[in-house]
Parts: sequence; structure tokens; C-alpha cells
Amino acid sequence: MNILALIPARSGSKGVPGKNTKLLGGKPLLAYTIEQALEVSLFSKVILSTDCEQIAAVGKEWGAEIPFIRPASLATDSASSIGVVQHALDFYKEKGETFDAVCLLQPTTPFRAPHLISECIQKMKTENWDAVVSMLPVPHEFNPHWVFESDEKGALHIATGEKEIIKRRQELPNAYFRDGAVYLTRTEWLEKGSFFGEKLGFVLSNPTTFVNIDTLSDWDKAEQLIQQLKENS
Repeated sequence: MNILALIPARSGSKGVPGKNTKLLGGKPLLAYTIEQALEVSLFSKVILSTDCEQIAAVGKEWGAEIPFIRPASLATDSASSIGVVQHALDFYKEKGETFDAVCLLQPTTPFRAPHLISECIQKMKTENWDAVVSMLPVPHEFNPHWVFESDEKGALHIATGEKEIIKRRQELPNAYFRDGAVYLTRTEWLEKGSFFGEKLGFVLSNPTTFVNIDTLSDWDKAEQLIQQLKENS
């Protein structure tokens, strides 16, 4: 498969100002994701999509390709990730280059293992999924069969629509949530505006190294994880 690894890193973060180039454990946040992507031999290209020349310079220093500077319209708070990916695909299509799939790797999940990325690719190849996404298990107390939603009158109903709640934890079906580390999607579905397609597979991430950096408290957690990893190495 011809796969494009795309690392999105826009400027203007509000939760953690300048987070993509902010030093985490002595190196820029986005450097972790670039290094992981470059360790995977299954990518045709590893590119950084950014609207910022400074971020681009840091990305290039750490080994990512910088084929373009992303338009400002695709770097706002409301800009969608799918739009960012489609922009990159259109850029290469104009040059006569196409890809079978794109692997979106967000810098905000810096501790994914390279083998997790490879596992997603192999799973797509061997099991013919439209997309493969990294996931983590939902704790049983937040399982959708135990979650309630309120209606317009304030009455609560089981989120799944069932009338009776599942009483025993052991009977709950497995549930998962996206951890943000890997989104691998076939190009035909990305062009239709979907990261998931109709047949979605998943690979489990490591919960002990999970952090998705959006706030300063998330950053503090990442710093603590780095310290723990150093102590355990």
C-alpha cells in the first residue's frame, strides 16, 4: 500500500499556547510524533501540515517533509481534520501523486509506540478494513449501557435506548473510545468526508502511556509520564 503519514500541527493553540513546539522532556512536542512516524517503514512519505513557518522549521529539523504551508482557513479552531487531510491529498493529486490511505498522527498523543502504527497498517492490509483507529477500553462505569441521557422534560433514559439496565458488570459488552493516537483511513473514504468508512477496525493502545494534550493539566500529566518512563527504563 502507498500510505501517506500526515502530522497536523497548527499555530494558535489556546489550551496550551505554542504547544506543538513547546519543549516536553527536552524536545518539541511534535518531534515525538515525527520520530515515531519515521520509525515505521511502511509509509511512502511523512509530512507535516502546518500554517506556521516556525512550526514548519522545527518539523523539518526533526525529519518531516514540509511540502506546503497550510492555508489559514484550515488552521482555525473550527477547521476540520478531514479538511486538512483532503487539502494534502488534493495537493499531491495536482502533482500526479496518489495514495491508497492516509495515516493521521496527532502530536497531542506523543507516547504512541511505532509498533502500534505498524499494527494498524497490517490490520488494514490483512483484514480489508476501510479504516483502522487506535482505541482504549471504556471503563465499565461509563459503558453506554450504564449511561443515562435526559430528555426535554428532564427525565432520564438509558443512552442505548434499552428499557432495562444491564445489572451485572460481567454482562456488559465491550466498549471503546478513540484515544487520538492513530487514524488510518483509505483515501476513497477520506474523499467522501469520513475517517471511519463503513467497516471500521481497531487496535488497542497502551493505557499506561495514554495522554491527549489539550490543557495545561494534560501537559503536566505528560511531564509526569516522561519522568516515570525514565525511572522505569
